Amino acid sequence: MNDQNTASTTRTTSRKEGDREIVMERIFDAPREKVYETMIDPELIPQWWGSRKDTTTVDKFDAREGGDWRFVTSGPDHGEHAFRGTIRELVPPERIVQTFEWEGMPGHICVETVTLEDLGDGRTKFVNVSLFHTTEERDGMFDSMEPGASETHDRLEELLAK
Repeated sequence: MNDQNTASTTRTTSRKEGDREIVMERIFDAPREKVYETMIDPELIPQWWGSRKDTTTVDKFDAREGGDWRFVTSGPDHGEHAFRGTIRELVPPERIVQTFEWEGMPGHICVETVTLEDLGDGRTKFVNVSLFHTTEERDGMFDSMEPGASETHDRLEELLAK
């Protein structure tokens, strides 16, 4: 059920929080270390990042604090789109902080903080908090992010199960 403040799918939940944040949560059936390593491995990223209909290319991924990243997706429904950012903090296997910008709207940059909580039973709680400059930017992203974020998480879950 969707309303203006919450969108949920089978396994990923998304909600607006405060004036400028989006919070996404999911439980992955994999150990925290494996989730973390899969998220920062440029060889694996194309296997889970983005829509199933799209092809994702890792143009750049410098997995260190201060390192830049850039992914390009291409697909039959929309052509090519590029996304980029800078890694601000890496705390293996607990936390990733990075900027996120869609090159189609330059200058609209959010800060994403991913925390991975070890649930102690081979499962990991993933929480992604995206902080935007304005409520309007947050709302625009929230309205456009589903079902893409959920599909990305589904693909990550499938890869982790292999």
